Amino acid sequence: MNVKLNDNVLVITGKYAGKQGKVIATSPKSGKVTVEGINVQKKAQKARKANEVSKIVEKEGAIDVSNVMVVCPKCDKAIRVKHEVVDGKKVRVCGKCGAVLDKAYAGKGKAVEAKAEAPKKRTRKRAAKAEKPADAE
Repeated sequence: MNVKLNDNVLVITGKYAGKQGKVIATSPKSGKVTVEGINVQKKAQKARKANEVSKIVEKEGAIDVSNVMVVCPKCDKAIRVKHEVVDGKKVRVCGKCGAVLDKAYAGKGKAVEAKAEAPKKRTRKRAAKAEKPADAE
């Protein structure tokens, strides 16, 4: 499954074809993904306590992973995901522009540089004491 959590995807078939959304849940064993704002289902929820009110809850349902395509953040197009080895790590790459899709890997290089610098020491600011005039004593 080439779709991961927090990926931006485009629905290519069905009632919601042409709509984009963010993946909020994946289920690799069943081959399904849940996309924000797509396949919204209504469910009646009963009041469980005396002070609660019964209501109708809207919730996103799962759709098959074959019905969505990953959208590249750089070229903003629906793409087929390629896999390449970069620095000994297998990463997902855009099939059109070659941009790295794995956010954890793309940001890793910057995180290592930030850790190399020593962190700044935090000092506590204290309130200045009011000085007494010399002639008051």
